[in-house]
Amino acid sequence: MKGVAVITGAASGIGRGMAERFAAEGMSVVLADIEEEPLAKLEANLRAKDATVLSVRTDVSNTEDVENLAAQTLDAFGEVHILCNNAGVVCSRPIWEHTVTDWEWVLGVNLWGVIHGIRAFVPRMLAQETECHIVNTASILGLVRGPGEGIYKVSKHGVVALSETLADELAHKGSQIQVHVLCPGWVRTGILDSTRNRSGVESHHHRQHITESRNVRAEMESGMSPDEVAEHVYNAIQTGTFYIHTHPEHKAWVRARMEVILG
Repeated sequence: MKGVAVITGAASGIGRGMAERFAAEGMSVVLADIEEEPLAKLEANLRAKDATVLSVRTDVSNTEDVENLAAQTLDAFGEVHILCNNAGVVCSRPIWEHTVTDWEWVLGVNLWGVIHGIRAFVPRMLAQETECHIVNTASILGLVRGPGEGIYKVSKHGVVALSETLADELAHKGSQIQVHVLCPGWVRTGILDSTRNRSGVESHHHRQHITESRNVRAEMESGMSPDEVAEHVYNAIQTGTFYIHTHPEHKAWVRARMEVILG
């Protein structure tokens, strides 16, 4: 696989796994993240392995930042072949207790980040008239229901619906752009500490609340490695798979929800 891959949320977790996987295939990689120090460290690590790398500090909730990311990518490489809208955050409390700023923060990154990515990159990809892929990171929680992680679920259900519609519209147009939606289960990432990138007095409260709720941290730390998730993504791009399930056993949750819907 050759070409140019753009990954948001690239400095850690699943994003870092995908960046390393694509670089190992000889692709040029564009790393986007809000955290400058880890971003620079990953860039240096990949360059040490002879990868071609461009890093761009990006707040995906900001439309100008994402437009700048697209412009810098095209200025540097002329084309883009894989776009991974991957950046994500979480905060957790009963859904009626969430503040307006909670909603704005999580939806701004998780859902608007994907929206901004699509708006900035899809017209450029269409103009290329080459085979391209878009991987939008959702979650198994974007396919099921249940208590907890309310805003996160809303954002990820939105990413799934957005990805489905985008895929159908591009197919109807006869485009060479293929869309994929990543729906992982537990993965060893730093998302539980994502409040480190949130300004304001509420950050510490959310970090404490997430850590203590249902021992989520222990479940995540025993989860799949980001490298394994990246391999699932790479294989899905090769096979044209739309829904990327990292944990096939979780399909039972999806089936149960569908059966309730159908009555």
